Amino acid sequence: MLLEPTFTIDDVIQRCQTGDRKACEVLYKQYASKMLAVCMRYAVDRMEAEDMLQNGFIKVFKNLVNYRGEGSFEGWIRRIMVHSSIEYYRKHHKMMQVVDIIEHGHEQSVNPVAVANLDVKDLMGMIQQLAPGYRMVFNLYAIEGYTHKEIAEIVGITEGASKSQLSRARAILKELIAKSDGKRYEYAG
Repeated sequence: MLLEPTFTIDDVIQRCQTGDRKACEVLYKQYASKMLAVCMRYAVDRMEAEDMLQNGFIKVFKNLVNYRGEGSFEGWIRRIMVHSSIEYYRKHHKMMQVVDIIEHGHEQSVNPVAVANLDVKDLMGMIQQLAPGYRMVFNLYAIEGYTHKEIAEIVGITEGASKSQLSRARAILKELIAKSDGKRYEYAG
C-alpha cells in the first residue's frame, strides 16, 4: 500500500509557483470554500459569487510569484478576493452615485438579547439585504477592517461618503435586528 506524501502549505505554494497544476488544484480546494464566503458578501447571488471566486483565483495564480511569505497566506488570498470582487462588481453593475449625508436624530437602540440570539447565518442574511453600496462599505469596514480612507480609494468615493454609507448600513441592520427580535418573540406565547 502506497501512502500519499504530506505537504505543507509552503510546499504547495512553491510547487504552484513552478506551474504544478496538481498543486494549484490542491491550493484551490484548500481555500475555495472560505473565499466563496468572502465573495458572497459582495455578490448579488451565489452564481455571481462563484464568478468572483474564479476571477479571484485567476489573479491568485497569476500573482503567486509575487507572494513573499510575509503574513498569513490566507490573508493574502482574502485581500485579492476582496479587490477582485469589487472590481467584478464595478464592471458588471452600475455603481450608484454616493452622496455625503449628515444623519441627525437618535439611533435606534437594539435589544441586547436580540443581538445575542442572532446566529451568524441570520446576520449574514441581513447584511445581504443591504443595498450594494451600503453592503460594500459595511463589509470593507466592519468585516475586512479597512479604514474609511482606504475604502474611499478602493471604491472611488469620498471618506465622508464612506462614513455616511457605514452609518446608514448600521441603522438598517439595527432595524432588521429589531424586526427579527419581534418575530422571534411573537410566537413565544
